[in-house]
Amino acid sequence: MAGQAGESAFQHALQCNHKWADDTHANDPDFFPTCAKGQAPKILWLGCSDSRAPETTILGMKPGDIFTHRNIANIISPTDLSLLSVVEFSVFHLKVQHIVVCGHTSCGGVAGSLANGKLGGPLDIWLQPMRALREKHAAQLDKMEQGEKMTALSKMNVSAGVDVLRRIPTVIDAMRERGLEVHGAIYNLGSGKLEQVDCGEQDDAAKNRETAFERR
Repeated sequence: MAGQAGESAFQHALQCNHKWADDTHANDPDFFPTCAKGQAPKILWLGCSDSRAPETTILGMKPGDIFTHRNIANIISPTDLSLLSVVEFSVFHLKVQHIVVCGHTSCGGVAGSLANGKLGGPLDIWLQPMRALREKHAAQLDKMEQGEKMTALSKMNVSAGVDVLRRIPTVIDAMRERGLEVHGAIYNLGSGKLEQVDCGEQDDAAKNRETAFERR
């Protein structure tokens, strides 16, 4: 939102950036020089592009703390080269210790997947994995009210994303060799709180997954 009459949103954003940079430098003169030397984030955040769910802000952290990839409805696809590149770089090169797949309440992508209208362009194709989840869990979802249904499908999508990540060879190697952890979470827009999504699996299922997908 523009700050003064006649000022564009972008101009306002630039002014806010300069103020933030000046205030940050005044409070911590070493912050920007340290950032410029490199990064060592402990967390890879795979979230939704929604403007209301910026990972660094909602986690109360700073630039340099979180490595990030965001897309519409935080869909984790095994054929998404952009996402796979982010995972490879952060896991293999930066050695992140945690991967977080985070959805959120009142997600437009979830709402679109629960409706039957045409969204247009690539959106209908992009949301196909979530529509497939809707189809798979139709009996369960049909018993719910709309708000509950949206949250449930969002959690299902997070769990499915974690499942995809656990089948990426680089992730399998890091989980086995150095204890990389993969987590699911939902961000509640109404409260600002994160809720962990249970994405656990049985030991025999984990062993079968590793056997089928690990590299040798």
